[in-house]
Amino acid sequence: MNAQQRLRVAFLGSGEFGVPTLEALGAAHDVVLVISQPDRPAGRGRRSAATPISARVLEDQSPADGLFAKTALVRTDDVNAPAVLSQIADLQIEAMVVIAFGQKLGATLLDGRFAVNLHASLLPRWRGAAPINRAMMAGDLETGVSVISLAERMDAGEVHAMRSTPIDPAETAGELHDRLARLGVEPVLEVLDRWRDRLVKSVTQDELAATPAAKLSKSEATVDFAAPSSLVRGQIHGLVPWPGCQVEAVSPDGRSQVLRIHRVQEMAESIGGSPGAVSAGGVVGCETGSVRLLEVQVPGGRAMPWEDLQRGRPFPDGTMLRPRSAGTSA
Repeated sequence: MNAQQRLRVAFLGSGEFGVPTLEALGAAHDVVLVISQPDRPAGRGRRSAATPISARVLEDQSPADGLFAKTALVRTDDVNAPAVLSQIADLQIEAMVVIAFGQKLGATLLDGRFAVNLHASLLPRWRGAAPINRAMMAGDLETGVSVISLAERMDAGEVHAMRSTPIDPAETAGELHDRLARLGVEPVLEVLDRWRDRLVKSVTQDELAATPAAKLSKSEATVDFAAPSSLVRGQIHGLVPWPGCQVEAVSPDGRSQVLRIHRVQEMAESIGGSPGAVSAGGVVGCETGSVRLLEVQVPGGRAMPWEDLQRGRPFPDGTMLRPRSAGTSA
């Protein structure tokens, strides 16, 4: 791509999901402006920390030949403020890419500019804050990414491009998040190229097929084994890494403790007995089928394979795993 083909792009994002696309944009176009959320307290020490997007830009601003050495970085909680609008106008922005930003863009900001958003689902399925988690928790077999125009209603814009991918039964929501972040790079660049060449095309979403992807809450951080094994596996993996999945483990003699489940393997065969009953090898019965516990954690301990936990703090056969109310962390 020669200099005449490069677009002057503004990138608006905060979360880790946008980092691969930001890096690709920096190589393919002139990212003259990055806008992110302000630094906020994070971690146990509650020290001020930059968003993943801000941190990535700052990383490359010191070297003279860094990818974002000439990029202006704005950290603001009001992207529609007059000063921000003025800076966008002064920089002669041609196109805007918005990914996991966390703020609504006003009409004045968007007026006369080509702007697209990368969303982590196959729209119109799973509009909202937690599309990756909801797809897994619902037992979807595939998901993907959509590049859409920005609209007044959340995630309801015209679809410019899509990429689909099967959901691996072994992966967690965190792992799928990272995979979709990489999958989104190509369609975003493709849409910008088409717009530059005046070949942009889009499809209107089917409103009748729209489904909401509500934000996750700590109250959902558990699983009921009285469901098909595919949904049990999807629920557990869809909650990792946050808010996590914890259950009450009750041994045959009535003793109880918290068990956090990080990863399971779905099994087609049923083992008999009540849903939630643990048998040899960490196999847990479900309404239909079963799941094998692969990676777990007890309070005060680290995440470990089920076999390692059994050698140190064994759970006897017949232990029952029951849904647990939010509030206790392993």
